[in-house]
Amino acid sequence: MPSVSTLSTAEPALLVQLSDSHLFAEAQGTLLGMNTRESLQKVIELVRAQQPQIDLILATGDLSQDGTLESYQLFRDLTRPLDAPTRWIPGNHDEPQIMAKAAVQSALLEPVVDIGNWRVTLLDSAVAGSVPGYLQDEQLQLLARSLSEAPQRHHLVCLHHHPVSIVVRGWSQSGCVIPKRCLRCWSVFRRCALCSGTCASGN
Repeated sequence: MPSVSTLSTAEPALLVQLSDSHLFAEAQGTLLGMNTRESLQKVIELVRAQQPQIDLILATGDLSQDGTLESYQLFRDLTRPLDAPTRWIPGNHDEPQIMAKAAVQSALLEPVVDIGNWRVTLLDSAVAGSVPGYLQDEQLQLLARSLSEAPQRHHLVCLHHHPVSIVVRGWSQSGCVIPKRCLRCWSVFRRCALCSGTCASGN
């Protein structure tokens, strides 16, 4: 399994999660009145100021709002100054085929990566044409294989949709349907953490 760092298993790893950037090809594109390009630029500036040494960047979905190749290329360009290995997973607004074109000849879409004493597994919970997510059989198989192949490691499992229902006043909820067999798979690994990337609205 590829490792993205020379960290020993005794050293801590610093990961940065970026999610829901909702970029447009158009420079002035806005979502809910906010220029998403400018927003991501400010986030990147803050990360660079606070975290000069990053071991891995996790872009956990909805990188794009309009699903254009230009928006994904823009995400790559804006995050390049962070100078760290990066992995992407799609959200409900992303276009996986276009995302794949933007990631060609790179490791951006590799779903499993080792870093220090951690194994990071990125699952695709997006469903075409749907806001709520679902973990398909191939994703469950990927998870089971990743966990079983590295029982000595700590595990971080990432997906775009939140795995449990979240109710926030004024916002809709759109979580991910996780089959019970997946939850049983998780339960046997005591050193397994989970991160999701969706915003509260899921829109």
